[in-house]
Amino acid sequence: MTTSLLGQTDRGPELRPTRLRKWAPLPVLMIATTMAILDFFIVNVALPDIQSELHTGSATVQWVVAGYGLTMAIFLISGGRLADRYGRRLVLAIGIGIFAIASLACGLASGPGLLIAARLVQGVGGALMSPTVLAIIGALYFGADRRRALGVYGLVMGGAAVGGQLIGGLLINADLLGTGWRAIFLINLPLSALALALLRIVPPSRAAARRPVDLVGLALVGAALGMMMLALVQGRAMGWPLWSWLSLAAAGALLGGAVVQQRRLAARGAAPLFDPAAFVSRTVRAGLLATLIYQANQPPLYLILALYLQQGRGMGPVGSGLVFSVIAAGYLITSLPAPSLTHRYGRRVLVAAAAILVVGFAVLAGTLLRIGDGGPVAALLPALMIIGLGQGLGLNSLTALVIAGADPDHVGAVAGVQATVQQVGAAVGVAMLGLVFFGLADHGLGFAFAVSALVLAGLMIVVGLLSRLLPAGSGLR
Repeated sequence: MTTSLLGQTDRGPELRPTRLRKWAPLPVLMIATTMAILDFFIVNVALPDIQSELHTGSATVQWVVAGYGLTMAIFLISGGRLADRYGRRLVLAIGIGIFAIASLACGLASGPGLLIAARLVQGVGGALMSPTVLAIIGALYFGADRRRALGVYGLVMGGAAVGGQLIGGLLINADLLGTGWRAIFLINLPLSALALALLRIVPPSRAAARRPVDLVGLALVGAALGMMMLALVQGRAMGWPLWSWLSLAAAGALLGGAVVQQRRLAARGAAPLFDPAAFVSRTVRAGLLATLIYQANQPPLYLILALYLQQGRGMGPVGSGLVFSVIAAGYLITSLPAPSLTHRYGRRVLVAAAAILVVGFAVLAGTLLRIGDGGPVAALLPALMIIGLGQGLGLNSLTALVIAGADPDHVGAVAGVQATVQQVGAAVGVAMLGLVFFGLADHGLGFAFAVSALVLAGLMIVVGLLSRLLPAGSGLR
């Protein structure tokens, strides 16, 4: 996804804006970033209303959340390749257009099948937008300016993720023109229109080396991830029939086939989706595994917390969103200094983040076991603040550490794969934690949430252990 960001770029005259106009494109890029990230999380507070109006069950809830991340993960790398090949501004415009049309379809969906299909298409639009935004930042900004631009990008991403629930709650409560939960999707229409109208501010650019998209590799990876998600979500809902186990086995075989196919392409000097040479380093492999596991904590936590607050405690969307604002506050406190701390202290920052999250999830589990589906919701706030502090520190540090451990010649490839792994972790995390939460829901949502929190604590312990294989020194690049 970010080969253009950190690799070779066609730095023609159009990529050297005057000092006065240097920062003008950044707000436009951040609108696209906000939409792409916000729509993964904004749906959480709307899920009870969606279930009620569309008369659907827990499997649909998981697909509405995870389906977006699934298609985004599948098409991220190809989105970056298309932007490099055909022009970044053009591909960004197409991505925004697809996202807007899919958002309209979500807002007009009359049934769960239509809503899920529209969410899958939304993910494709997001996959075209996200890597293209990063590539444009890499083409426009250099040195200290690039670090500042990426700092804004990270802050916007985090703010959209942790603030999405409150924004969604306010939109649903406002009930604009009687749209209810549909407003969380329809709000993307004016934002998309604004971004497209201002897109002329962004200078055109494309990569000097324009590699083709590996359609076979894309199909293998996409089929593998799709079959795995289908088995984990629908298999649980249907009582684990034989086809679900066969689907999991087929997913593993397809992933194995994708690895073989990528190696053969690389050996022939072709352009694989994932260059195997980039992952020879044990540090990179450990970092990507840590990324996969780490990313499985945030999206499922937000999904489960929203369901617990609204279905278990009877809170409305706005009240639920206000509870989420506690996580947002913690996130913002630590996300701002995280890059400089990681630059100085290396992997110790990730170890600290993982430890904070373990404590936060343990405190959350203990509180839930004590109050169950009753007691004051305020009792959850200390644990949620701790979790927010850990998430703000961990996400930024993990990204920097994986890039720092990569060979300089393969930094772009590793960055692109890491972005894909983040989305895979999010989608699979929703499916896997859904097995725990929905499987135990008959014992009370508080109990199911508590056990889920303990599982998340265990995952963060694994992240802490893996971090020992990441760069340790100060002055990371």
